[in-house]
Amino acid sequence: MRRLHQGESDGFPDARFDIEDELVKRSDSVIAECPQDENDLLRLYHADPARIDLVPCGFDRAEFHPLDKRQAREQLGWPQDRFIVLQLGRMVPRKGIDNVVRALGACHAEHDESVELYVVGGNSDEANENATPEIGRLRGIARECGVEEHVHFAGRHGRSDLKHFYNAADVFVTTPWYEPFGITPLEAMACGTPVIGADVGGIRYSVAHGETGLLVPPKHPAALAQAIATLKRDAALARRMGEAGLARANAMFTWSSVAQALAQVYTRVSGAESQDAARVAMGGGSR
Repeated sequence: MRRLHQGESDGFPDARFDIEDELVKRSDSVIAECPQDENDLLRLYHADPARIDLVPCGFDRAEFHPLDKRQAREQLGWPQDRFIVLQLGRMVPRKGIDNVVRALGACHAEHDESVELYVVGGNSDEANENATPEIGRLRGIARECGVEEHVHFAGRHGRSDLKHFYNAADVFVTTPWYEPFGITPLEAMACGTPVIGADVGGIRYSVAHGETGLLVPPKHPAALAQAIATLKRDAALARRMGEAGLARANAMFTWSSVAQALAQVYTRVSGAESQDAARVAMGGGSR
């Protein structure tokens, strides 16, 4: 999937393909993190569907949980009277942050909605174009779209700070070209913040469209702008989606539930190995 979406930008050697094929063929269980991951294993690796187990990623409830929005904004020094979109994650082109910046421009120019965008991430604590060249590219796009003063780069932050950003935002946005799973939507949902995500990979599994947030096509700033404007204009809808996202995250994606699901896989696989060993001991051969 990396090679399909990144082409020559994928830095892994071709030898990886044969290694992955062999691992999928010989493993007693292959963990798929979402339905798209399972489909990719079947389509690209010809995996045995009977040996695929679906176990998602998760979040720590002690780490990510709802906080008072006003207090979170006060701690971060964010304005209390603005509608704020948060983008948080790695600063690389495939994450589609340029798409979010262009959508912000469309919000202002086409929907007449004033929106602020805060971008958290990068290679230094202070936003620095030299340390993170992607910031320079994004600032250029913001200038082209006439929203440079509305796009704020917050730099890199430790995990203990992230819950304040999620809670301070009105909506969390993530629109990568592709995403094997995507942890940030879970973290935002765990803080009670509605999510607008690209309709790709694990995001279309974690975000329930129309219930916990909205899904939009990747690389489609007009669709993203419409989704942002919808939640800005309908605060009650945004609140309901945030509450539904919190419930979904706690019901499906806590680390405790993930650990239990993985333990069941290990128990089943180790039981099968024990049966094989018994057959070998009795002269019955093995798989």
